Amino acid sequence: MNFFAHCAWCFAMLGLISLRISAQQVVISGDLKQWHKVTLTLDGPPASETDMQPNPFADYCFEVTFTHATGSPKYLVPGYFAADGMAADTSATSGNKWRAHFSPDKPGQWNYQIHFSHGPLAAVAQGGRPLPPYDGLRGSLSIKPTDKHGRDFRAHGRLEYVGKHHLRFAGSGLYFLKVGADSPEALLAYTDFDGTEPGRARAARQGEAHPTQQLHTYAAHLNDWRPGDPTWKGGLGKGLIGALNYLASQGANAVSFLTYNAGGDGDNVWPFVERGARMHYDVSKLDQWQIVFDHAQALGLFLHFKTQETENDDLNGPGRDCALDRGELGPERKLYYRELIARFGYSLALNWNLGEENTQTADQQRAMAGFFHDRDPWQHPVVIHTYPDWQDRVYSQLLGNKSFLTGASLQNPWNAVHQRTLHWVRASGASGRPWVVANDEQNPPEFGVPPDPGYDGQSGLARTKGNGQGNGYSLHDIRKFTLWGNLMAGGAGVEYYFGYQFPQNDLTCEDWRSRERSWRYGRVALEFFQRNRIPFWEMSNANPLVGNPQNENRAWCLAKPGRLYMVYLPSGGTTDLDLTGVQGRFSVQWFNPRSGGPLEWGDVRRVNAGSKVTLGQPPRDPKEDWLAIVRKTTQSGAAVTE
Repeated sequence: MNFFAHCAWCFAMLGLISLRISAQQVVISGDLKQWHKVTLTLDGPPASETDMQPNPFADYCFEVTFTHATGSPKYLVPGYFAADGMAADTSATSGNKWRAHFSPDKPGQWNYQIHFSHGPLAAVAQGGRPLPPYDGLRGSLSIKPTDKHGRDFRAHGRLEYVGKHHLRFAGSGLYFLKVGADSPEALLAYTDFDGTEPGRARAARQGEAHPTQQLHTYAAHLNDWRPGDPTWKGGLGKGLIGALNYLASQGANAVSFLTYNAGGDGDNVWPFVERGARMHYDVSKLDQWQIVFDHAQALGLFLHFKTQETENDDLNGPGRDCALDRGELGPERKLYYRELIARFGYSLALNWNLGEENTQTADQQRAMAGFFHDRDPWQHPVVIHTYPDWQDRVYSQLLGNKSFLTGASLQNPWNAVHQRTLHWVRASGASGRPWVVANDEQNPPEFGVPPDPGYDGQSGLARTKGNGQGNGYSLHDIRKFTLWGNLMAGGAGVEYYFGYQFPQNDLTCEDWRSRERSWRYGRVALEFFQRNRIPFWEMSNANPLVGNPQNENRAWCLAKPGRLYMVYLPSGGTTDLDLTGVQGRFSVQWFNPRSGGPLEWGDVRRVNAGSKVTLGQPPRDPKEDWLAIVRKTTQSGAAVTE
């Protein structure tokens, strides 16, 4: 064999070896369908969770670019160290599997390219050096259309911020309203998760629930688990999986949880191998979280990631020793956010909450929001939560182009929800960057949303201490002034908080059946908007049209001017609707927010626009809450299509 022939043979063999290495190193798994979870696993450098030099989380940067064959879309997706690739079941702490997930927007061919670098803090800083033979590996995969339907988010696509007050699904084009659970905040303090331990013993803090040294079991929901539902390690996880099944079965579509609360109220949730090991992540625990989150998405449950709480967000709280980078955007915080994005960012419906009752500075808040904006390839919504009396000082500094926030997670007295939602809807709209405004926590903190009457001997009333003979408030008031208060202000929906003086509270809740009637009222509201094709994303509050320019809790109007008006009467009765300057004929129908069902006729069926009109009386129960739907009709009386 002459020299040139020998060289050609060598190059050919090297190419064949390279192809074999590539084929052995990369495995594509999952449902290769549009909007489904697709996983790329690389056989990369071996490592252990606790390695220091190099640290597999901080000193390696594993990323994958996924590009549709047409050139768009294109995503640079962060990956993560996955130990043996089966850690949810094996509890492995070491291995050579490196993993990235994405949920493809389009059917067809997608191409991928791996980027793998190493060096001190390469995952969160510039300057990493390419790591052969992994860096630069390429391949392709073929994606089919989704086969899902119903509540499963894979039937609808990614939920996106589109510059409006409501989020929209990229696939189905539907807009989203939420009703879900804000409690228990330490949902992930679950006994079946690896590396999860009770909070440290401490005295109760004023105005807070008594700390518990018990992890959640969700035993009340074990019977809600169904054959075929996921588990791990031979049958663990049934309580929490069953709890999510129950929540979805009641029509709820959102669930909230803290992912880091060391030093906080519960002091029992963190993603690290140990409470204070903030640069080393618990691979098996996070794999198990991922199983739960995937199931939630299949059930149609929006994931509300609360990334920290007030006690540990900076140096001002009692958990200051647990604050990531002392509240700054440093390597600990960047790595934490990166791991969340890498692990869970492929999920279709979620938001990142920068902090519960957040007290960081505006500059720190902007920096955190900016990191998610820059590093989350899917641009999931970013919100922030703070104290009721801090809203003006916090949110006003983040409106418009002052930050990358897309919404506000409000905490307010239960009977101030309408006014505060409306304030931030209008303020954000005026800033040029409309926010998605949800009410996610109801005060007073000792009560929140009360349990159902009859549950565990409860009356269903929340009464102020020392006022046992007073009326207090009930779950009916929550329905009227919290749920419908938010929706009629142009809000995005609610999550329900359980006050600390009740059983099944924010720290101890094991049974979501304790608020079953409130879930039912939420389902009734969501079904109303869906079944009656209400274009809420095109509507805005118009309380002056019902004689309520001060936005008091007596009559609210949500309008698509000239076409559709909704008038909510929390105490029943009737009201006038000002249709001055509007032309045409309108039908007047009524919806029962207590029991749902089809629209009904009252004693006034048609009104002519051009002046103030009386809506008449609802069909029955005139002292209960009712929603009037005033819709433009054709000459024949048919509703004008919205």
